[in-house]
Amino acid sequence: MAQIGSDADYPDDQEPVMRPFASPFAVAILAAATLPLAAAHAETEAEPAVVCAPHSDAAAARLIDSCTALIDNPATPAADRFQAMVVRAMARHKAGESDKALDELGRVIADDPNPAHAYRARGEILRQQRKTVEAFDALNQAIRLEPGNAQGYETRANIFNNAGKYDRAIEDYDEALRLKPEFALAHADRAAAWYFKGEYQKAIGDDDQAIKLDPNRAQTYTNRGAAYRKLGNIQHALDDETSAIRIDPSNPEFFDNRGLDLYGNGDYTGAIADFDQAIKIRPQANFLTNRGDAYQAMNDYDRAIADYDAAVKLDGKFQRAFNNRGAAWQRKGDRERASQDYAEAVRLNPSDAKAADNYRKVSLEIGRLGELKDEGALPSFNCAVVRRPVEKAICADPELARLDRNMSDAFLKAIAAAENNSHRAALNLTRQQREFIERRNASYGRPGYDLRQAMAERVDQLSAISRR
Repeated sequence: MAQIGSDADYPDDQEPVMRPFASPFAVAILAAATLPLAAAHAETEAEPAVVCAPHSDAAAARLIDSCTALIDNPATPAADRFQAMVVRAMARHKAGESDKALDELGRVIADDPNPAHAYRARGEILRQQRKTVEAFDALNQAIRLEPGNAQGYETRANIFNNAGKYDRAIEDYDEALRLKPEFALAHADRAAAWYFKGEYQKAIGDDDQAIKLDPNRAQTYTNRGAAYRKLGNIQHALDDETSAIRIDPSNPEFFDNRGLDLYGNGDYTGAIADFDQAIKIRPQANFLTNRGDAYQAMNDYDRAIADYDAAVKLDGKFQRAFNNRGAAWQRKGDRERASQDYAEAVRLNPSDAKAADNYRKVSLEIGRLGELKDEGALPSFNCAVVRRPVEKAICADPELARLDRNMSDAFLKAIAAAENNSHRAALNLTRQQREFIERRNASYGRPGYDLRQAMAERVDQLSAISRR
């Protein structure tokens, strides 16, 4: 799954996901023509016969059964048997039995005089497993054996695309299209390479052609929508996502993508409706987090936190849920919980500068609040710059520091009360306070002068004035 960077205002750098290449379990990498192979066994009238063929949409288990019957039939020609083994291998891969699939392809490669189709299948499986070197080797062998087969170049181009070598990928897509101009999937996958190069208009052009050749492939519409989004044409992007959903309403990512577009457009209610549908089809941490972001944008922090909680429960390493839950806690005023979530987000992804900045900022807030809680034990002036002995004594004694702050607070309240009576009264009170401070400074250290008592008495005097 390739995630696309965003220029739109998507929640915390999340935006629609674009799958740039062929379906993970496509068997189109085999021979271009579907073999007219016989069904493996009798079917009931309610169930259509399953043909062991490269482009079959049958369930993996039924396709495996069909191909096995053909492979085990002594009357099956050798070429058809090898083809059936390749189809069965891809069905096994689809069923999650990739090791068995690769073993079977290895037998075909060893025994088939022309194993190019097996090398293509092997390369596709290895590509999906991110075994890039081995995948390249398999596809290079396939191209060497059948240099005129467009599918070999298309699949190798996908490996280059996965590796971020987009120019090299485009060269292979070009060759695939030279060999097979009506190759819709090559247009669609070349569009992805253009997209990742930042050439969005070229991506749209290839997607247009792919849709013209194959108007029923939902993924092409959602990919084109991503390119429109980059060009700022949100309505076209929404239209394409809607088309993808119309073609394949069973894919939750299409609803999630449209929801993110609606979110970026400020339609949070519409976004939530699409996220609801995505979650209904298949609950995933990213879908729940996206819905949580929409609730948070609507200031519904409790629902947002509930979604983030559910996301973390599904995937305890889903970093974005921690970061965004931290934001919700912070906006609710719970900085301690926000700090904990930001810290976990940074731990899960130390390179996430945004999470690190969030953690730094909330930590500073907590620090400032902590200082404010202790302000009662601090004087009203900055102890770091004092020079007078009396001020140094106040800074060194917590009780004197509290008296000084209490006196400052009482003075401000008394001034406010005096100003309500007359400005002259407020000016007189200011003069009296200045005179007290001067006497205090001059008297400190002299025999018989009690600084603590003098300050306490002044606090009482000022408090009495504010109560009048």
